[in-house]
Amino acid sequence: MSRYLSPKQSALVPYTPGEQPRERTYIKLNTNESPFPPSDKAIKAAAEAAKKLNLYSDPTCKALTETIAALYGVNPASVICTNGSDEVLDFAFQAFCDDNTPAVFPDITYGFYPVFAARNHVPFETIPLKDDFTVDIKDYCGIGKTIFIANPNAPTGVALKVSEIEQIVASNPHNVVVVDEAYVDFGAESCVKLTGKYDNLLVTQTFSKSRSMAGARLGFGIGNPKLIADLHTIRYSTNPYNVNSMTMAAGVGVLADEAYTRRNCQTVMDNRAYTATELQKRGFEMTDSYANFIFVKHPALDGGKLYEKLKEMGILVRHFTAPRISDYNRITIGAKAEMDALISAIDQILMEET
Repeated sequence: MSRYLSPKQSALVPYTPGEQPRERTYIKLNTNESPFPPSDKAIKAAAEAAKKLNLYSDPTCKALTETIAALYGVNPASVICTNGSDEVLDFAFQAFCDDNTPAVFPDITYGFYPVFAARNHVPFETIPLKDDFTVDIKDYCGIGKTIFIANPNAPTGVALKVSEIEQIVASNPHNVVVVDEAYVDFGAESCVKLTGKYDNLLVTQTFSKSRSMAGARLGFGIGNPKLIADLHTIRYSTNPYNVNSMTMAAGVGVLADEAYTRRNCQTVMDNRAYTATELQKRGFEMTDSYANFIFVKHPALDGGKLYEKLKEMGILVRHFTAPRISDYNRITIGAKAEMDALISAIDQILMEET
């Protein structure tokens, strides 16, 4: 770092994104991207919007906001569109946390939460998951802090029921509960329907996973209009043109093609079940994932070694070094051929290492 960096940022440990190597072609099962291309309707809409890139994008995201609201059955005033769901999460740390209202989230969860807290100088604490990597909802009931819960969780894929989330929300009426639903479209149940009942619930989602738009950077939040107004205050104080015109148009396009999205999600879920079954036959243990990835370990294989061996064979998965999960690898669910290639590579590794 340079000698000019402010001391208030010098201790910041940035989020580490998944590998995006360019030196060779890999089967990428490490960043939870969709194996499917964007909807043709999204591509066509983005191409049309490109003709007007000389103009600023609509700061109100009117067309996209109204389309999201109609799909989820909420008022447009209950929706905010952002540059990926990371941005709305960052806004939430800024808007709803401070020295008097710290943040809290599980010890094993999305790695950006502690980064957002540190960057925004928000005190935070983590609550350990249970031994089976599930959230004990009693740990979050009535704690008087701003709560962040990824549901399904990452990197475990484990999901809470809506009724369990509701207990947490109802027991913290004076604090905001943020439910990060980046992976909800792969078999879990959304809490959006609770946002009309509770004014302290913010639900965030993304177009990156189920809607094949990771490269477009588009997310949104749904909550009580007053909560959303708070987030807009942060947005307009940061970057009112946070969603570019092509991404906005692509978002409207893909939402007009829900059948395509749902077919792709079902295919991912089918491939997830197939891959889990095949790996279990080979002795792997795993969590019950409701995401577009599985979280696995093998009793006879070091997690780091498996990651390295697969990388040498041209397959990328995600390995984490935190003590509680260092034996595990997170494997994105790709196309059937990609999962077959993974299984074949694992067979070879098991033959060599066990």
